[in-house]
Amino acid sequence: MLGAALERLRAGGVAVDVAETRSAGDATRMAREAYGRGQRRFIAVGGDGTSYEVVNGLFPEASAGERPVLGFLPLGTGNSFLRDFSDRGVEHAIESLIAGRSRNCDVLRLRHRGGVIHYINLLSVGFPADVATLRARRFSGHGELGYFISIFLGLARLQRRPFPVRVEGETEFDRRRCLFLTFNNSKFTGGTMMIAPKAEVNSGLIEYVRWGAIGRLGLMRNLPGLYDGTHIEHRLAERKAVKRVEFDLDAPVDVMVDGEVLTLDCKELDVLPGALSVVA
Repeated sequence: MLGAALERLRAGGVAVDVAETRSAGDATRMAREAYGRGQRRFIAVGGDGTSYEVVNGLFPEASAGERPVLGFLPLGTGNSFLRDFSDRGVEHAIESLIAGRSRNCDVLRLRHRGGVIHYINLLSVGFPADVATLRARRFSGHGELGYFISIFLGLARLQRRPFPVRVEGETEFDRRRCLFLTFNNSKFTGGTMMIAPKAEVNSGLIEYVRWGAIGRLGLMRNLPGLYDGTHIEHRLAERKAVKRVEFDLDAPVDVMVDGEVLTLDCKELDVLPGALSVVA
């Protein structure tokens, strides 16, 4: 699929140098080295995980320097981030790259016990992370079907547990049990799941969505709401737009961040407003 897309870009006047990844972490290393050489315009070819690696190659260095530009060729398994701009996938991405359309985008920064990561889509703990972990470990080659299989297996194993957090404006950590917490820059995850319908990529804020300890039957009844965004209207759901979040976890937890599954001891989350230009 890449060959035809590159031909169209070059025919449209976009000069492209190709760097091919061969293993996890390659895109981060390549982007960091290229940024250090003075390159400021990048295209992530793949899905959300590829974009995540590129972003973490650009930051934190780019936070103190010239704003980089990131375009996309969404040829991967999950391409959630670009759905905030269009549901036309590769076609829209190619048109935007040729036209040079770009807009400023916030970058969210998570400090954890082992260091720092950056992301542009979302970070989740609880049910979405459980689903993503199942998919990554057992159904990574099944595309969108893998998401649905993992969701229903997640329902069978349903866990509701506390993830103590304190969001901006609160004096105490929230230690209530919940189905999930998610900290969003954009609306979609899992391809078409609209988990944060009010998120805006350039608001300068973290869209925080919490769903309380709903039961298995209640979740099954309300599962369609995760795809059209109406789940935030449920009596157990809450949302806030904040600049900062603190964590008080007892131990590292599985997190899903921009399609990747990590195990992190999260400490603090904040925003780098407009730190990236995205072509979309």
